[in-house]
Amino acid sequence: MPIIKGLEWTFDTVAAQYEKLRPAYVPELYEDIFRYKQLDQTSRAMEVGIGGGQATLPILMTGCDVTAVEYGENFSQLCRQKFIGFPGFSVATSKFEDFAGESDSYDLIYSASAFHWVPEEIGYPKVFDLLKSGGVFARFANHPYKDKGREELSQAIQKIYDVYMPNAGEGSEYGEREAEERAEIAREYGFTDFCYKLYHRTRTFTAKEYTALLGTYSDHMVIAEETRKVFFSEMERTIDQHGGRITIYDTIDLELARKP
Repeated sequence: MPIIKGLEWTFDTVAAQYEKLRPAYVPELYEDIFRYKQLDQTSRAMEVGIGGGQATLPILMTGCDVTAVEYGENFSQLCRQKFIGFPGFSVATSKFEDFAGESDSYDLIYSASAFHWVPEEIGYPKVFDLLKSGGVFARFANHPYKDKGREELSQAIQKIYDVYMPNAGEGSEYGEREAEERAEIAREYGFTDFCYKLYHRTRTFTAKEYTALLGTYSDHMVIAEETRKVFFSEMERTIDQHGGRITIYDTIDLELARKP
């Protein structure tokens, strides 16, 4: 889905729905992070933009302390309750840009489908400052793509978007080139030992499940309510006319970089 700057506030208005419907990340991704940077009870980690906590549990399970920096009040409270059983977990309700953290104090800083909301020229230097020497920045995100196995359905859905979100466009599938370019950003800010990984999966939804998911995307949320109802109704009807199921093809990218 396209990223529109200035809409980061929208997610917090549907925090419970977001937590329920947005996907977690594949186990292989965490295995690669932990091979790159070992974590234990002595480690400190920071999550930038925890959202509904989709990426948090595997980090907490290493025994390390995790501080989440989260802009949304509702997300902050949701995750405090969700991870109440982990005494080393805390949430600071703040934009990452405004967070006052101690320099050279974190072993891992990670961000899942959130760091694109932070201005690059602020975010990367701040991560670099907060990390200890040898500390790691892990940036990862999920990139959904159309139902590649059913072109007729994909074309029908695109026609609906042409009416209700004409500037959205179909876009291209996220791949090696995009991940490599994203990994290279870290070089400009003093990081070393950078690399990237890609992971793939599919998710299948009923028509109503799919529109519920779309209701957690910022650019869909800002459509006028009555228009959005008609939009989603047409989407559901189209999916039902094509078998009642839609499959999304996800690409998850992971970029890793180390502070010297």
